[in-house]
Amino acid sequence: MRKRKNIVLCCALAGLLACLLSLSGCNASAHQEDKGSSSSQGASSSTTSAPDSSGSASLPEDGSSSSDSSAPQQPDVSEPESPATPYDFSSPAPESDPVDNSYFQDAAFIGDSRTDGFLIYSGIGCGENLTSNGLSIFKLESKKAITIDGQSYTALEALGRKQYGKVYLSLGVNELGYYDDQGFYEAYCRAIDAIRACQPNAVIYIQGLIPLNESVIAATGGASYLTNEHLLVYNDLMKQAAEEKQVVFLDLNPAFTGPDGQLPEDASRDGVHLTKAYCEQWLDYLKTHTVDYDTLYPAG
Repeated sequence: MRKRKNIVLCCALAGLLACLLSLSGCNASAHQEDKGSSSSQGASSSTTSAPDSSGSASLPEDGSSSSDSSAPQQPDVSEPESPATPYDFSSPAPESDPVDNSYFQDAAFIGDSRTDGFLIYSGIGCGENLTSNGLSIFKLESKKAITIDGQSYTALEALGRKQYGKVYLSLGVNELGYYDDQGFYEAYCRAIDAIRACQPNAVIYIQGLIPLNESVIAATGGASYLTNEHLLVYNDLMKQAAEEKQVVFLDLNPAFTGPDGQLPEDASRDGVHLTKAYCEQWLDYLKTHTVDYDTLYPAG
């Protein structure tokens, strides 16, 4: 009987021990789960960049930055500056913004009695007068037409005494009776070369001839060779010379030609020389047809 009780007691103790061991295992497992959960949360939070002491975000682990100065620079893809459009010497000077009379302060005017009247009556008030009555392109290099301080000079010699910013050349009416068109063209080319030689930094303007009024010329006893037909031939030759020599051609003729193809009757008392009002119109044309030297001959 005592032996059976001992067996029962042993079995009860064994069961109690097993229960205790079971409870211990459950707690350990729960502890491991809690520990794993805590570790996972810590790992997750450690990957979040925290602000540094300056308040800016920390750099990524590779140390790179979107504003890193060591990053390759983008090439400059801006459009290259377009070169200036070359001046078209084959066409007359286009209309330009008007200038005032001071533009002609450094200008020299070579011409005949027509240009002399222009300088007197237009109101220009400045510009060197290198004109002579009866002067022609054929005698420009030989006729001592200009007197300065008692000394006689050709127009080209007088021109070379100082430097000018602009030179205006207007000759052709006195040559209408020569009937030497090729000689006229060659003489104009030589004149341009001579002007450029002594005035290398000047804008050279070749002024096309203003028309005539043949009826008034005939009524006042003028020469029969003074015709607009031949004058227009000369204008074409002057334009060709200007293009060949790369200087500015001023086509004044259309601005002074009436419906009948002639200079208006009220523009001249003799059909050739202009009245004050038309000299002023001539000046207005020159003031609205100017070209800069750098536009004609850009550097480089």
